[in-house]
Order: sequence, then structure tokens, then C-alpha cells
Amino acid sequence: MITFSPNKLNRLFVFACVLCISLFLVAPHAEAKPPDYNGGVANEYIYEEVFFLTGHPIEFSGKATITEKENKGKVTSTYRFTLTGKNGEKLTRSVVYVADLEKREDKGQTTSNSSIKSYSEKITMPDKTTYTLDDYQFSQGTVIDNRPASDYYSGNVVGRKIYKVKYGSTKTEDFITVHFSGRNMGYENFWGATETQLIDYEIVKPNGQSAFVTSKVSDSKSRVLQYEPHDPSLSSFTGGHAVISESNMIGEYTYNIPYGDGVGTIHLNRKRTPKIERLIVPKFRDLNKHWAKDHIEKLYSLGVFDETTQFFSPNTPMKRYQYTVGILKAVDIRVLEEPKSKKKAPRTPIFKDLNVKDPDYLYIESAVEKGIITGVTPDRFDPDAPLTRVQAIAILVRALGMEGRAPSPGFRTHYVDDYQIADWAKDSVYVATELGLVSGDERNRFNPKQPLTRAQAAALTSRFLEFLEDDLQQNYRDDILFFN
Repeated sequence: MITFSPNKLNRLFVFACVLCISLFLVAPHAEAKPPDYNGGVANEYIYEEVFFLTGHPIEFSGKATITEKENKGKVTSTYRFTLTGKNGEKLTRSVVYVADLEKREDKGQTTSNSSIKSYSEKITMPDKTTYTLDDYQFSQGTVIDNRPASDYYSGNVVGRKIYKVKYGSTKTEDFITVHFSGRNMGYENFWGATETQLIDYEIVKPNGQSAFVTSKVSDSKSRVLQYEPHDPSLSSFTGGHAVISESNMIGEYTYNIPYGDGVGTIHLNRKRTPKIERLIVPKFRDLNKHWAKDHIEKLYSLGVFDETTQFFSPNTPMKRYQYTVGILKAVDIRVLEEPKSKKKAPRTPIFKDLNVKDPDYLYIESAVEKGIITGVTPDRFDPDAPLTRVQAIAILVRALGMEGRAPSPGFRTHYVDDYQIADWAKDSVYVATELGLVSGDERNRFNPKQPLTRAQAAALTSRFLEFLEDDLQQNYRDDILFFN
């Protein structure tokens, strides 16, 4: 199973909740993570957050850093902030968290439980009033479901902060208590990652008055394929694809401060500079005006199809072996490693009709180990057999790990030929239809046993990548932020 490294888990799931909402500047890792789960946003240059303890929202900005150390299943993360407000306000903060990790390889899951180790925080206002963090109680837990094509995770946090307030040059002191609780949800795969956090805060003044703040923040990263035309006519090619890597954070604070600014909403948005990577140029001679030309050329540019001739043969059947290897390459799943010893013992193939010397053999072995595909019998894979629609769909849904989202056994799909769908594949067909990966023909037939052509397999794989690139982000960010 694919699992997060300890360092990665801690970045994903350490809460450092304070009412002065805070984030660190995110380094260019693959995962998306709004730092500290407190509503702030950042790009590679600047970080900004909002502070509410005065009763009047104050926007702070500046730079922030994070360092991490891992030892024996524990990850220690240190966050440091030095920020300023528009009117000369200053905020300094240093927080250290410890995360205990437990990997359950037998369940394909990982849990993380975090606590506070040390803290210091001070906010100084222009009139010399200071807010100093006097006590910090914190508890956070997260579970990750590690699936072959994408990991999904969810976490919860609860805590309390107590600030000592000194008013200007006077000796008067008060204490303000901040109670907070919230949740986060996210996913990560090769093509994209999104984490969205929803946190509720209650600010309690010494006289018992309360104010309420809710922060919603989402960090998203995506890789998108874009066609780039080549204008000169005197050239060996007409255009090619590029991978555009983009990321941005969006945040929203809604507040109700009866003793201060009343009711209001603040929006934050920071976008990072995109990165462009050009891909190899396809030169197939049998795709001119073919309906699947764009899909095929896109997948070839990505290395999903590794053809050695100028002919793709789009209307010939797609083989089980080719398709399985292609899907694993498309989602960038790591294959099983070869033994590290210099003297390798002879290997026995996982199926009798496979050759361990084939350069793509390990993709098949990895797919079987991860539960993405099975043989046609316990000892035979039938690699050159035509791939059927139902087999292709089962591979995609298993890669996503979503076959368990189908209804209880005994359900029917809405296809008129539901009776032709084998019981082992019904869950996958149902889920794939709900996800929009597949649909029936004009007569609402699924045609489960129909062989897929190479062109049809390319179109299906292309739609699968769009799901990883776009659909998950829509579900984990826009649907939560804008429709909840």
C-alpha cells in the first residue's frame, strides 16, 4: 500500500489553532496543506492571516517558516511567525507540535495524533497593549485511507487558548479565552491535492461576553495538461502538450462580534506562480481526424502509451496487459522495487503466462498486490486477451478505492442490461456511473462484455485523469466552501 511518510503526515495534520489565524509559507511539496488550520493563506512570497481578539479584525502579513524532525514514529514540527499589521501592529509566534504516527499496513490506513509541546505568542498594538499566550491546550487526530490512485483523509481538532492582556502602560491585566473545534478533509494524488478546513472559534471576554468566528480555508494544487500549438509550417510537428502545475489558497472568515465590529466577512486569496513542463511530441500517422486523436496524443505525451512505431492502431482491441500498465503509469503509482542485493535470485512470475523480464512486468505485479486487478484464474493473467468494458471500469474504480461506496449487495444498476453485469463488477459499474466516468449507449445499455478498442480505452483513461485533476478538487473545495 502507498503510505505517507511521517514528515508528510505531520505537515498534513498538525493543528495549531489560535484565534489569530496563522499559516506558514508552503514549500513546494506534492501535498496541499493550509498551515496551522487557522484560515490564513500564503504563496511563495507572503503569508497573511486575520486577528480578532481586539474585537476589530486586524490583517497581519509577513513570512513564516516550518522545520520538522522525525524520530522513532514521532514527528516534531516547529512553526515560527514574524508578522506586522497595516498600522504597526506586531505578531510573533513559535509553536512546537509532536505527532505520534501509527501505520496499519493490514488495513491500508494511517492514523496521526498530535499534541502541543511548547508555545509562545505575543501581539503588540500601537498603544502598547499586548496579548500574550498564557496557556494552550490542544488535541488533534487524523485518519488516512491509502488507496492506489489517491489518498483520502479526515481529521478533527479541539483546543483552548488563554491570552493575558495588558492594556498600554497601565498595570491592568485581563484574560481572554478562545475555545475552538473543527475538522479537515482532503485528498492527494499525482495529479492534484486539496485540503479544506472548517474551524469554529468562541472568544470569551472577562465579563462573559462572547464573540464567534468561523474560518474556511482551502489549499489546492493541480497538474493540468494543456495543448501548445507550434505555429511554423516548416516543422516536423504541429504542436505538443505541457503540464501546468498550479496552486492557490482561498480563505473566508465570518465573524459576529457584538461588542466590536458586529457581523462581517473577510476573504483572502493567494496564488502561486505556475510551473510549466513540456512533454514529448506524438507523431502518429494514423490518427488524422480520428475522434480520439486528442486523448491518444495526450496519453502518449505522458508516457502512458509507449509506442515504438508511427502507427497507434486506434481501432484494434486494447489488451489487458497494456491497459493495466497504462493506468498505473497514468496515476504515477510506484511499482514494486527490485531486490537490492547485487546477486538477484531467479524470480517466479505472479502468473504463469507472464515474463518477469518484460520491462513492464512490475506494473502488473504491483497492480495485483494493490488489488487493482486479478488474473482470469489463480495462475493465469491472459495478458493478450481483449479488455472488456467491465474489466476496464473495475480497474479504474479499484485504483480509486471507491468500490465500497456502492449500495448494499442486491442492488441493481440503472442499465437495461444490468443482468449481464457480473456480480464481482457490479459495485465498480455503479460507482463509475455515479462518478461520471462512464455511461450507457443510446439505448441505456452498459455492454459489459464488449471489448474496448485502443481509442475507447484512451478516451476512458483520459476521463479518469480529468476526474483526478478536476472532479476531486470540485468536491473537496468548491462544494464545501461555497455550498455548505
